[in-house]
Amino acid sequence: MTTIDDIDRRILSELQRDAAQNLEKLGERVGLSRNAIWRRIKTLDEAGIIKARVALLDAEKLGAGLSVVIMIRTNRHDPEWLERFAQVTRAMPEIQGVYRMTGDLDYMVRARVADMAAYDALYQRLIRKVDLSDVSASFVMEEIKESTAIPLT
Repeated sequence: MTTIDDIDRRILSELQRDAAQNLEKLGERVGLSRNAIWRRIKTLDEAGIIKARVALLDAEKLGAGLSVVIMIRTNRHDPEWLERFAQVTRAMPEIQGVYRMTGDLDYMVRARVADMAAYDALYQRLIRKVDLSDVSASFVMEEIKESTAIPLT
């Protein structure tokens, strides 16, 4: 684990807000030179603290306006089943996140689709490829908060 200081936190906060800003502008905001900013970002990259730099897209404008949370229970918990489930869900571009859960629920899946018909097609593909005992879904009516930012306090 690399130790990060307050300047690193400010750099990371700025990058989470806008990773496309140039080094000069970032340096002005943080109070460091372009070269100092570049060295710190390189160190954060190498340490794996910065995993990727991505563009956040408007799902509605791109035809994937329906957000769905899929709750899954399974009777199988062996390593082979888990590997198959992981492979299948990773290969489905509509699926944005898959989480193994504690409690009554085994897995929670986040997905983005165009509409109910597209969700049904996703559901049908999933159940054909993986043995599941119970699948239910909830559809997001309103996104009150959606963020990728990690708290840095």
